[in-house]
Amino acid sequence: MRVVVSGGGTGGHIYPALALINEIKKHHSDVEFLYIGTENGLEHNIVKRAGIPFKSVEISGFKRKISLENVKTITRFITAVSLSKRYLKDFKADVVIGTGGYVCGPVVYAASKLKIPTVIHEQNSLPGITNKFLSRYVDKVAICFEEARSYFPEHKVVLTGNPRASEVIGQNAIKGRESLGLDKNKKTVLIFGGSRGAKAINEAVLEMIPSLEGKPYQVVYVTGEVHYDEVIEEVKSLTQSAHVIIKPFIHNMPEVLASVDLIVSRAGATSLAEITALGLPSILIPSPYVTANHQEVNARSLSDHDAAILIKESDLNGQKLISQIDNLLLNELKLNKMKKASKDLGIPDAASRLYDVLKDISK
Repeated sequence: MRVVVSGGGTGGHIYPALALINEIKKHHSDVEFLYIGTENGLEHNIVKRAGIPFKSVEISGFKRKISLENVKTITRFITAVSLSKRYLKDFKADVVIGTGGYVCGPVVYAASKLKIPTVIHEQNSLPGITNKFLSRYVDKVAICFEEARSYFPEHKVVLTGNPRASEVIGQNAIKGRESLGLDKNKKTVLIFGGSRGAKAINEAVLEMIPSLEGKPYQVVYVTGEVHYDEVIEEVKSLTQSAHVIIKPFIHNMPEVLASVDLIVSRAGATSLAEITALGLPSILIPSPYVTANHQEVNARSLSDHDAAILIKESDLNGQKLISQIDNLLLNELKLNKMKKASKDLGIPDAASRLYDVLKDISK
């Protein structure tokens, strides 16, 4: 089996692709992969570190306003389609999947023109422009949220979930707690703002730290490496609770996720897939700086089903955040109801579901 994967721009497009690759490897010892991305994107280093053969094309996105740059984008697209066709023919691809980002446009389009079976995977509730365009040409559209279904041709849509969800299942919660020195007898809230952190969340946490003294729960606070030194300096001037653990980054996140009781985070698609697969209650603070405000749409996919509490960044402060944490961790009945609602939305077998779609179209 020869599989071509394309996706780039953000970790939210790349890590689901790697999770799918890991799933396929479980079923095929002789499978061959080719990853097509961009030379300057995050995928270049991440995929190469994973030991997966990598080829690149040059592509950019359309500007939303009329611009001469869009003429260059069209030219790059045509060139990238031609180059992608050459890669696909040389590799003798059996199936092609795009997991999001501009780079998927020429790669998946080229595959469809060569009559190679194709799938696109949409992680968000509100689809991006590239996947909307490609949905006309592909064989199947895999989605993670039911809210995305209406944006695509109904007969092509399959609800698979996000393959990253499968990677947090079966993790060692005890090991996760021990790695952070957590008290096994206290409930734990994990607060993070993504791999780079989030300034607004950091400010709210700093504001609430003095109020954590005496709380019957503990806090793991991940600042992001960019903000860590600044946060530590700020903390020195505060009355700090002994139950607050501050880290710049967590490398064993699946184990840690398995060990906590509540999440406070942004509303990226991958995070939500992991949270719901584990049935974790969450307080979601969507980033207002993403295209089409899609993180808020993602968050509402949980909050509208009572699986999360949504706080807009414009409404966020330390008092509101600690009040909502107390509201859940100090109310066992409410916490358990939210756990169940989260679990009901989760798709822990997402990786195998997406693999089944690839199998079906490549027969």
